[in-house]
Amino acid sequence: MNKDFFKYINERGFIHQCTDEQSLRNYLKKPSVAYIGFDCTSDSLHAGSLLPLMLLRNFQKFGHKPIILIGGGTTLVGDPSGKDETRKILSEDEINLNKKKLRKVFEKFLNFEKSSASCAILVDNYDWLNNLKYINFIRDIGSKFSINKMLSLESIKQRLKREQNLSFLEFNYSILQAYDFIKLFQKYKCKIQFGGSDQWGNIVSGIDLVKRLEQQDVFGLTTPLITTSAGAKMGKTAAGAIWLSEDKLDPTSFWQYWRNTSDQDIIKFLLLFTELDTKKIEGYRSLSGSDLNQLKILLANEVTKLCHGEENSKKAESEASQILVNNELDSNVINNCENKLVIKNKVIESGLSLKEILIDLKFCKSNGESKRLISQGAVKINNDKITDKEVLMKKNYFINHPNKKNTYYVVIHVGKNKYGIVELIS
Repeated sequence: MNKDFFKYINERGFIHQCTDEQSLRNYLKKPSVAYIGFDCTSDSLHAGSLLPLMLLRNFQKFGHKPIILIGGGTTLVGDPSGKDETRKILSEDEINLNKKKLRKVFEKFLNFEKSSASCAILVDNYDWLNNLKYINFIRDIGSKFSINKMLSLESIKQRLKREQNLSFLEFNYSILQAYDFIKLFQKYKCKIQFGGSDQWGNIVSGIDLVKRLEQQDVFGLTTPLITTSAGAKMGKTAAGAIWLSEDKLDPTSFWQYWRNTSDQDIIKFLLLFTELDTKKIEGYRSLSGSDLNQLKILLANEVTKLCHGEENSKKAESEASQILVNNELDSNVINNCENKLVIKNKVIESGLSLKEILIDLKFCKSNGESKRLISQGAVKINNDKITDKEVLMKKNYFINHPNKKNTYYVVIHVGKNKYGIVELIS
């Protein structure tokens, strides 16, 4: 592998801004330490967090030491960055539960094996923030911050400009994040903070604090905000977030999200979210037409493999191939399909509302949305397009299960690549 980490991530589109680029390039020529902070506002991360995770994964692969900073303390405050209103304040019990589940996500991407020189470290800022003495903190740390400068931070400025409430609690967030940097520098000699583009102001505040207190040069690097070609924020869909935890989103649905990538986004996503060779990916730029569908499958396989393992990736591809390409299902696909409803035979007598089935399969959230999908010709039962918004599915719609007596099924298709199974049992 090329030993120039900075060049590698720059070529693949990871860099939005960085401080003192040339000095950072030189510093990265030797094994170094960097961190990214993740607050515990949820018990999982979604696809929007894949970019920082892949950045840390690459950092470790190049022989550097990554630190995952869990914001057990800062989550009690709430980060105002990119938010129009105050975040919901979580209890300590909720935060502790989220911490445990988040660790499982991090372990998919980073090596925490202590025998490795570049082993990842997971730390929690609750350990130092919870023990702060307020008077000492505002004297020793707060005195190093300018209110004028803090008011110029984008996260603060936008809230004030829109005359939206900004609590004193949130206003302190930037100081606490800066304090994290000084603590990690002091304990681990960490000199680099990575973060999303919305964290630039907070990162610079941390750099300034380390320089003031330790007279040391440290660095910051941010990644770009990733949106789809349609302008949608990465990791969000009409049906909800694309979670990285299997208990919140099954691997098949996760695979389908990446399989449905638009033609314009394929190369960008291959560069950011896979470990395929850069030159090989660049060679795909000339592909078009049906070849792009194969690239989408490649993307879905590679990202699903990273998040959920190779077995789940292969299973999702096989299922999609049978349902979407061959239109033939074997018993294994029917039995193991993640997006499936199982209904008792007697329920079918009066007919099942297709509108409600679409909601139950999580293709839409309301009857109105179901009606629109059907009227637009986006819905099929098996291979038959349905345009009647009030259609009731009766037993004649169902097909015999290949190896189960008195069991039947239908496949509900929405658009080109989404599907679910309704199984009828006695």
